[in-house]
Amino acid sequence: MARKVSKKKKPDRDYFLITERFKLESEVFDRRTLLILSKLMGKGILLNMDYPISTGKEANVFRATTPSGSFLAVKIYKIETTHFMCRKEYLTGDPRFNKFQRNERDFVNAFAQKEFKNLQICEKAGIHSPKPLLQVKNVLVMEFMGEEGLPYTPLNVLKPESMAQLKSILGDVKKMYSAGLVHADLSEYNILVGPSPILIDFGQGVVLSHPNSEKYLERDLNNILNYFAKFEFYIDFDKALRYVKGEEKRI
Repeated sequence: MARKVSKKKKPDRDYFLITERFKLESEVFDRRTLLILSKLMGKGILLNMDYPISTGKEANVFRATTPSGSFLAVKIYKIETTHFMCRKEYLTGDPRFNKFQRNERDFVNAFAQKEFKNLQICEKAGIHSPKPLLQVKNVLVMEFMGEEGLPYTPLNVLKPESMAQLKSILGDVKKMYSAGLVHADLSEYNILVGPSPILIDFGQGVVLSHPNSEKYLERDLNNILNYFAKFEFYIDFDKALRYVKGEEKRI
């Protein structure tokens, strides 16, 4: 007996791409987020949401175009996620966030607000990081980090090229510490390679009064020093820690 051939066609590539895009957009563009973006467009802050720069478990970052034709970065923290509940230690010990309701949406909004406040500290301290422009609920609008409309590439993709890059990063960590802030999630994945290394993703950043700030600082330093050491750029951990804390002038 001849085998009956199925008439069901295999989805083509365009169908797959459309499905994946819808899946991506449905994760972040819930009704409230769409209303926020609509208001930003109505106020002339945004004209278009262009394309995703990066996607993650907790947030996606998009390039956006302004009415003047310049570019901004729009970070949208996902409401439909449980990952923030696993990160409550970064909020509960931060005196800036002692008073917030403990439901999922408030956790997400608090992380967006936390990143905005941390970026404000970085801007004042002269750190290589995106300039924060505004934050509404789970939406954070900031400076677009790139050239000719293209975003800078993360350090984990381009790989370290010089000791100067490592010293620049440690210099920014020192400035942050002097300003009372620890990144708490620093790694090669959260550094962009521009004219100078650019630090991003400050949602977990904590002030020095946080009970785990020193532990997070040491973890940040270990991450960066160990990564650069793989490419034969070495700086001793204890020396780097003393430098960041202002106990040593040079590295």
